[in-house]
Amino acid sequence: MTNLILNNSSLKELSARVSVPQYNRENVTAGIVHVGVGGFHRAHEAMYLDQLLHDFSNTKWGICGVALLSFDQKIYNVLKEQDGLYTLVVKELDGSLTKRVIGSIVEYLFAPDSPRAVIEKMANPEVKIITLTITEGGYNLNEATGEFNLDNPQIIHDSQNASEPKTIFGYLTQALKLRKEQNSGPVTILSCDNIEGNGHVTKKMLLSYITFAEPDLLNWIESNVSFPNSMVDRITPATVASDIAELKEVSGIEDQWPVVCESFQQWVIEDDFIAGRPNLESVGVQFVKNVAPFEKMKLGLLNAGHTVVGTLGSLVGYSTIDEAVTDPNIGAFLANYLDVEVTPILRDLEGMDLTAYKQTLIKRFSNIYIKDQIDRICSETSAKMPKFILPTVTEQLKSNNDIAFASFVVAAWAVYSLGYNEKRETINIKDALQETVFEYAQLAQSNPKAFLDLEAVFGSLRHSEIFSDAFAKAYQNIVSFGVEKCIIEMNKNIVSK
Repeated sequence: MTNLILNNSSLKELSARVSVPQYNRENVTAGIVHVGVGGFHRAHEAMYLDQLLHDFSNTKWGICGVALLSFDQKIYNVLKEQDGLYTLVVKELDGSLTKRVIGSIVEYLFAPDSPRAVIEKMANPEVKIITLTITEGGYNLNEATGEFNLDNPQIIHDSQNASEPKTIFGYLTQALKLRKEQNSGPVTILSCDNIEGNGHVTKKMLLSYITFAEPDLLNWIESNVSFPNSMVDRITPATVASDIAELKEVSGIEDQWPVVCESFQQWVIEDDFIAGRPNLESVGVQFVKNVAPFEKMKLGLLNAGHTVVGTLGSLVGYSTIDEAVTDPNIGAFLANYLDVEVTPILRDLEGMDLTAYKQTLIKRFSNIYIKDQIDRICSETSAKMPKFILPTVTEQLKSNNDIAFASFVVAAWAVYSLGYNEKRETINIKDALQETVFEYAQLAQSNPKAFLDLEAVFGSLRHSEIFSDAFAKAYQNIVSFGVEKCIIEMNKNIVSK
């Protein structure tokens, strides 16, 4: 089998091996600008748009991908060389692979090289939607206050250098200003990040910046920009060298950056698109009036579940999520946490079978073919903890309900943040606040509750005596007996109740 480099010219020959776009990509225009073209976007939004183009030939809803940061140079280069094409490899639970070349990304821009081109593209009247996957930490939110961080040096830079912004807020502000000046019409800004109320947060953060930098824009935005909330769900581990090699060996496709993912997929969106939208419901997207209950479910079960398994698994010495969750003790701990502490706070999930979802979740985590790396799952935990775990603590406290499992996970994170697992092996920690968290983790060794003084993470929750006592008890137990013995005992206590 001849190896073929993935690009437009090889699509016809590749069609005999894998599914490829059957639509004419030259006729597709970019009605959507997406900022943050990583693996998750390519396994999710870009896949849905590709299916829409395939099924309905609605050629005005292609994607222009934007690489916002210098760090994104590699993915930009790959997409440019491959004409925006990449292979989506779905790893089924039985180990089989479903391969498909995705063609919905028809343009791509590298913001650091040409900020003006990105601003003009966002302001183009053909663009009706701007979507975002900029990670939880990209929203410049002060977790302690819930407000926009105006002291961020990059934010100050953007306010003083409008034509050469560095943050998403600088780009969006200048693009909206240009849309107003050129009468380009309204636009929807849609966050696809794992933040509860992501549309509300996006609007609040952007308007906070604009109030500071371009206050004359505020009235126009209120009438011409919508910010729907959304919930997205698909496990997408980082692509590794073996994925690239396997695709080449099995299909003869030379793809520099394929995307691997699980078969499960879900996208729930509030139907609030001020400038129109593609008929994504025809390819499985669910449009609702209120996405909040679904967001809360996903963040509290899947995202928090990942944090639970990743943190505990890392301390025990596992390197992948499937290894950790198939450890019977960690698996039972996760199930108990979801049942006892998360499920009681979930309401108004019309049409959702929570029991079935939780069972499916465990199976998804257990997929031995996904091999989701724990250090990826545990990256930026300082931003994830306030969004995935601590809201459950807060709600459980309001109802005087149990918080033992959540408190234990927070305590495990404090121990994890010292940088070693229980085998005394170094943990690969990736976190923007790594140095600060490490300092508080060191203080916790002599006074566990000192860790909760990390205001950027815990905010006012650190003042809760019930939570701080539960945290301190869990911390001392972990240090004295080790994670494994502790979770065995906690699981036993649930069974005996």
